Amino acid sequence: MSKLKLLNFDNLAISRLPMDPEERNYVRSVNAACFSKVMPTPVENPKLVAYSSSALSLLDLSVEESELEDITEYFSGNKILHGSEPAAHCYCGHQFGYFSGQLGDGAAIYLGEVINARNERWEIQLKGAGLTPYSRTADGRKVLRSSVREFLCSEAMHFLGIPTTRAGTCITSDSKVIRDIFYDNHPKEEYCSIVLRIAPTFIRFGSFEIFKTLDPITGRVGPSVGRYEILYSLLDYVIETFYPEIHVKSNDLIQKYSAFFEEVVLRTARLVALWQCVGFCHGVLNTDNMSILGLTIDYGPFGFLDIYDPNHVCNASG
Repeated sequence: MSKLKLLNFDNLAISRLPMDPEERNYVRSVNAACFSKVMPTPVENPKLVAYSSSALSLLDLSVEESELEDITEYFSGNKILHGSEPAAHCYCGHQFGYFSGQLGDGAAIYLGEVINARNERWEIQLKGAGLTPYSRTADGRKVLRSSVREFLCSEAMHFLGIPTTRAGTCITSDSKVIRDIFYDNHPKEEYCSIVLRIAPTFIRFGSFEIFKTLDPITGRVGPSVGRYEILYSLLDYVIETFYPEIHVKSNDLIQKYSAFFEEVVLRTARLVALWQCVGFCHGVLNTDNMSILGLTIDYGPFGFLDIYDPNHVCNASG
């Protein structure tokens, strides 16, 4: 039997945190929920472009020739793994200094959390797997050039010793979408592609901003404003699961939450310092792209500086 069919899912996040009761997949504001159920959209004739044996080993997977077809089908979203419970995560974000309101997983789909033989927790998700309630005006797809960049840089950063999400596979297809590559009004067709992303969790700063009160500049609020019981559930889930040393240290909530905040700040500062050591520029360092674990997350318009240039901007999409 394929090892893919033996993955040990426990999907703790969606059992501990509230799920949107609406199961239809359409763009909407999602309140009082951290996740929405959604299925990946299949692609035509998926093809495996690359895989990382190191990243897949986190899931106790070793790539055998006989399993390449299964890997391609399951990690393209064309088939659903046994135990997987696909969903999209709701979060907000401050983007380039302004509160943008609800954002969420517009192109990524949570498949579940796998517990490996070393009792490690690894969330797996497909980036580019199709429309979700958070896709806004986009199509939920990624293309080959951006998927290859994310795959390569995720693994490169890991082997440079920099905390990062991992990339297990990069898969392309015969399905196509239209993209204006250089933003010059010359759109062209590109192939839909999907990256298998792996991390202990993809919860981010913006996950906590769904509770944000009225922003005085933009007039926006988080979709779950005032739902403090969900905020505390999210805080407790993250601390208990990913910061157990803080969880067991104190029963006083103020001390516990303060220690958590301090540790997140420290991890994030260390991460940015490590980026500077290799000249890495994120490109979209907004709160929706900042991991609550201090990991490099969401490789979009990133770049590397060969020579220090304080005026360098690697994000040309604005």
